[in-house]
Amino acid sequence: MTTWALVTGAAKRIGLAIAIQLHDDGYNIVIHYGQSVDEAQALCNRLNAKRADSAIMIQADLANANALNELIAQIEAQEIDLEILINNASCFYPTPIGESSFTKAQQLLATNLIAPYILAEKLRPQLALHNGCVINLLDIHGKRPLKDHGLYSISKAALEMATLSLAQELAPKIRVNGVSPGAILWPAQSNMESQQAVLGAIPLAKLGQPEDIAKLISHLVSAPYITGQVIAVDGGRSAVGFMGA
Repeated sequence: MTTWALVTGAAKRIGLAIAIQLHDDGYNIVIHYGQSVDEAQALCNRLNAKRADSAIMIQADLANANALNELIAQIEAQEIDLEILINNASCFYPTPIGESSFTKAQQLLATNLIAPYILAEKLRPQLALHNGCVINLLDIHGKRPLKDHGLYSISKAALEMATLSLAQELAPKIRVNGVSPGAILWPAQSNMESQQAVLGAIPLAKLGQPEDIAKLISHLVSAPYITGQVIAVDGGRSAVGFMGA
């Protein structure tokens, strides 16, 4: 029996690498996407060409409660054997003091915190049937805030606590862990100066790759005695402290 993995935000960047890795590991993939329909379709075609009927795609705005509930309903209606939930989708943009708003706070917290928690809670019956697992994509800035990104940093800090809480609440049938990336892909607004400053603070002195995250997730989904853990993939940056982007 082939089981399924739901990867949110699977169409691009780290989510894409995760979806491809898990598919290579033998899982079928539910490709969630927000706006990136072309990229999601390309991924779906790619995976199904490799193994027939091994991928489906579902669109949802995770910041919208009705859309989130519809995503859950569609997963349930598919009657698939869901074993893995990867909460990868994330909203990221600056909110400097003086430029925050209730709307921005809602979007960041709903996408980065509330949706992952609700998905884990509502999909619990299916995941439990297969002694499944949940992996939340966190951020090293959930421990040390990124300047001008207060709401984003808060959302990731809260998701780390949600990860630990869910590890207790969903045991013993479901394992829950967090993966905390460091400098893997540069943000769109970064410049050469800020990039060099970040690289200078990384003991391994290089940028990570999405595949670094995907390979760790591949290990965690097959590690039956690991739960309630948060693992940083940051080239050692969090071990020495950091500032900036």
